[in-house]
Amino acid sequence: MDDDVKSLSPKIDMTRRGFVSAAVLATGYALAVSPASAGAITTDSQGLSAGAVMIPTPGGHPLPAYAAMPAGKGPFPIILVIQEIFGVHEHIRDVCRRFAKLGYLAVAPELYFRQGDPAVLTDIPTILSTIVAKVPDSQVLSDLDAAAAWAAANGGDGDRLGVTGFCWGGRAVWLYSAHNPKLKAAVAWYGKLVGAPSAETPKHPVDIAADLHAPVLGLYGGADQGIPLDSIEKMKAATKPARVKVEFVVYPDTPHAFHADYRPSYREGPAKDGWAKALAWFKTNGVG
Repeated sequence: MDDDVKSLSPKIDMTRRGFVSAAVLATGYALAVSPASAGAITTDSQGLSAGAVMIPTPGGHPLPAYAAMPAGKGPFPIILVIQEIFGVHEHIRDVCRRFAKLGYLAVAPELYFRQGDPAVLTDIPTILSTIVAKVPDSQVLSDLDAAAAWAAANGGDGDRLGVTGFCWGGRAVWLYSAHNPKLKAAVAWYGKLVGAPSAETPKHPVDIAADLHAPVLGLYGGADQGIPLDSIEKMKAATKPARVKVEFVVYPDTPHAFHADYRPSYREGPAKDGWAKALAWFKTNGVG
């Protein structure tokens, strides 16, 4: 039994908080990125209430998620943590615990649960073609709304709502920032900004840039082969009419997934600097 399951003490009112067995989520790292690097960061759950939850959705299908919060009484500021393409595997769960250690209620909904489980697939192309390509943006936004509502009803402060996400989740951060007017702040880590429209992804961040409701900090790598610098420049131009503050930090000679401490792409300097900037962004903009 891992630490996050053991932390669910029977002294906690788990009915009110909605915690259920951690079996609803895969444990460990996704097979496509296993084994994890020896330097992967591990955050314990001491002093936290952390584990799997099931979140009601308008469609009636409970949404599996991982949540972590301080064990004390809230309400706590809320951070929605949006997964990479690998789903809510151990890295995303650990990020939730990192936020919880700092006084946040962090919740990471499993946004592919209707389409499949990426954790059991062994290669990235198969994950992309059989699961990710079938996930509608409209579903993602609705599920994030459900996660925010659950958090506000289970120990979180709905007036202090933030969102962050990585890679696929970084793109979703931009979309959600134009979707939810209650959002206070957002941090997007190397999320794709431009692309061709499709039935499931009719708009990309550059298309909604002028409609942002919350201040957004974009953290990107200057050597990211999947996100060219010219697309960042296009996004900067597209956000100029936005009514909120938008900032970009581009780390020179830094690849994609530089925050992913369990992968060879990890870059300690940019990752730590980006994390510090993300925390400052949330506090400056009312999520803290």
